[in-house]
Amino acid sequence: MLSPFDDFPLHQSPEPIAFAGSSDRNAYERYFFNGYDRDGDIFFAAALGVYANRQVIDASFSVVRDGVQRSVHASARLGPDRVRTRVGPIEVEIVEPLRVLGVHVDASDFGIAAELTFLARTPPVEEPRFRLNDGARVVFDYTRLTQWGVWSGSLVVDGSPLAVTPERHLGSRDRSWGIRPVGEPPGGAPAHHLPQFFWLWAPLNFDDCCVHFDVNEHEDGRRWHEVGMIVPLLRGDESGDDASLVESMRTVEYGIEWQPGSRRSERASIRLHRWDGRDEHIALDPIMTFPMKGLGYLSPDWGHGAWKGELQVGADEWKVDDLDPREPWNLHVQQLVRAEWGDRSGIGVFEQLAINAHTPTGLTGLFDGAS
Repeated sequence: MLSPFDDFPLHQSPEPIAFAGSSDRNAYERYFFNGYDRDGDIFFAAALGVYANRQVIDASFSVVRDGVQRSVHASARLGPDRVRTRVGPIEVEIVEPLRVLGVHVDASDFGIAAELTFLARTPPVEEPRFRLNDGARVVFDYTRLTQWGVWSGSLVVDGSPLAVTPERHLGSRDRSWGIRPVGEPPGGAPAHHLPQFFWLWAPLNFDDCCVHFDVNEHEDGRRWHEVGMIVPLLRGDESGDDASLVESMRTVEYGIEWQPGSRRSERASIRLHRWDGRDEHIALDPIMTFPMKGLGYLSPDWGHGAWKGELQVGADEWKVDDLDPREPWNLHVQQLVRAEWGDRSGIGVFEQLAINAHTPTGLTGLFDGAS
């Protein structure tokens, strides 16, 4: 099964590019973008996933404005052409790899349209590889890059147009590939325990640099993944060594106060421990919540990698404050946050997903809200 990519020197195995490097049914590739204005009035996000061993491609675009989240989703059969990153009315365009990408949405029947361009502010950073097994079963094994940028273009939501400009609209993106749970349950012998997952992720934009933070922890706080970085802005020259100026941290810490009855932060902070012994403390103050089910994450209707037919397109709409934060499909959120770091003031995202108990932050039960 040949495709246009097979004409490029990209192969990592003897198979054509259309075949995944792993036979695991959960092999995937994913694009994710978020964007927001400096005043915190609007938040938009897009995601597109490819699942070669499921022969599925799906995508979503979602906007929160005036407390209402509107989303459009599409899912289809995956063809052999990996250059075609489009499904239904949603397209991700690689204009200039690692520098300029486009997000195009033509879903006027559902009241959403977008012609958006992501312009990188920073070099991409490679997060440490994610690896987690449950006994002998591979649960996670993937790589992800993260990058910060500005947006330009236009957005139409429910008939209301919005100009998107680099001066006002910031954001970040990630690109990941490998193996992680998607689609239907894995099958085989059942696990001996209920699922547990604790995840915090914070890409932050400041005027003179960007900051990255994430942690994955077991129930008792043992950490199986972490990253902390201070990332320089692109200098605009042709030296190509901007990535060498990224400063990785020795380790990271966090503090979080949950909103009572939920698994969302009331306020939070992160601490970066540099290799020279200095510590950097950043306070995070949420100003808006973006439920990730608007992009299919944990969605009972538009979950990732699920077969829905040759082509299916649909839409969702709800008031964010009306969603029960204890429902499983509402647990995964990105909060738009103000970030205070010494005399720097920034804005960015604080993503949270906590399933089952997490002793260090006081969470008990499978989905119980914080007391």
